[in-house]
Amino acid sequence: MYKDIIMEYKIEKQAKGTRILFGDEVRDRYTLLNKMIATVESYGFQGIQLPSVEPSEIYVDKAGSEVLNQMWVFPDKKGRNVCLRPEATATVQLIANHFWQAKKEIRVWYFEKCWRYEKPQRGRYREFWQFGCEVINPSTDLIKEELIDISKELCELQTKDITIDYSVTRGLGYYTDKGFELRCKQLGAQEQICGGGAYDRGIGFAIGFDRLMLCK
Repeated sequence: MYKDIIMEYKIEKQAKGTRILFGDEVRDRYTLLNKMIATVESYGFQGIQLPSVEPSEIYVDKAGSEVLNQMWVFPDKKGRNVCLRPEATATVQLIANHFWQAKKEIRVWYFEKCWRYEKPQRGRYREFWQFGCEVINPSTDLIKEELIDISKELCELQTKDITIDYSVTRGLGYYTDKGFELRCKQLGAQEQICGGGAYDRGIGFAIGFDRLMLCK
């Protein structure tokens, strides 16, 4: 009955780069999300939820120039600069300072909405979702290989058309070594769907959930 109903709507005065989704599209997104959560929890990851509004200074020293130039920054009612979260790893790194004292490995997953002011195009939006995994205090030197395998398994829940770059320089300032990326050629110029790497006290990856949904 609903096959002819449009699954993405636009309304008057809707902010550019945002979307209103409906019906089968929403159902399919949650179906994939639930599979991803079940997968990472089988590897010992626990869920974490992060604030959407954060002090902008969190990203000044950690994020690369691309992210800083695209941040939604504004003063709060007391004149303090805050921002809509442009990505999640930087916040997890701050939490890592608390986990560090425990001297044990902590594994977290998140599914968070993020915002960047960039040119909207297919697979790239100003309001978008990231699914990510972070390992604080890794207990094995093989953790990078394990995370690459996990990220590949997650992406293959949606598509088998995956290629992996095992050594890539990533644009975010907090990475301490060569990172990795997963790509889907179906997306054309915006083919990256996952990126990750090591940082002080941890390592992780983030999947562009909206891009992954386009890989069918």
